[in-house]
Amino acid sequence: MKKIEEYVRSIPDFPEKGIVFRDVTSVLQDADGLHLAISSMQDYLKDTDFDVVVGPESRGFIFGVPIAYNLHKAFVPVRKKGKLPCETVEMSYDLEYGSATIEMHKDSIKPGQKVVIIDDLIATGGTIEAIIKLVEGLGGEVVKIVFLMELQGLNGRDKLKGYDVESVICYEGK
Repeated sequence: MKKIEEYVRSIPDFPEKGIVFRDVTSVLQDADGLHLAISSMQDYLKDTDFDVVVGPESRGFIFGVPIAYNLHKAFVPVRKKGKLPCETVEMSYDLEYGSATIEMHKDSIKPGQKVVIIDDLIATGGTIEAIIKLVEGLGGEVVKIVFLMELQGLNGRDKLKGYDVESVICYEGK
């Protein structure tokens, strides 16, 4: 059996010289890799009491929905501004080059619900920090955050201090 790291394609000098891009599509395109990725992420939730899985588009959907389904939990999508049809709450945050705004339906998290956030990658941590603010603003409690990959050189965990964060694969660089 291959290790999950063996399914991740590394592309040097993309999107710019000196960066090694960690491509999750090579994991998704292999049935064994996809199964191993979801199982590995789900394993971090064995002893976690929670009600809802939250995931940002698009790869948070890819990994979050099967985990929610397997564990018989609800799934709440977080989308880019303007994509959700009902009343929303929104949060803006800074990116490496610019800013972004994400939204959730206002009725998606009930006060007191315990929330797990699932995404493919933590880089700078800005997206997940914004999701945490949305969840907590609706009265939810973030009890765990799980990533498939982490780029440790970008220090994303610094924005998530005080939260239970797990990553299946940790890369030292950016």
